[in-house]
Amino acid sequence: MEIVFSPDAPKPIGPYSQAIKVENTIYVSGQIPVDPKTGEVVKGGIKEQTKAVLENIKAVLNAAGFSLSDVVMSFVYIKDMNLFSEFNAVYAEYFGEKPPARVTVEVSRLPKDVLIEIAVIGSKGV
Repeated sequence: MEIVFSPDAPKPIGPYSQAIKVENTIYVSGQIPVDPKTGEVVKGGIKEQTKAVLENIKAVLNAAGFSLSDVVMSFVYIKDMNLFSEFNAVYAEYFGEKPPARVTVEVSRLPKDVLIEIAVIGSKGV
């Protein structure tokens, strides 16, 4: 088991790691739309926040030698399902032709009152 840390993603705001790598699999903790340079929530709506989250996930994956194309499962927590199609449009830009399996649920509240949080699992072929 290896702890993964990227300075290009927000530092954890609690007792957890950005990600854990076990052999050819990476488990990325939920990322929220926080600018890693300022520590502040990214301004804007669901599109801007989704982009920031996915950029943070990319940074963590890259730190371990993975990429978005290695993501096999994502867990999406969205504040308002009415924002789903706007979120989905940005998400599709990042995952293209072969998107991972996904769970999407509406939640009543997220850390720092953001609109979205995403966690992923990635795997490299053996």
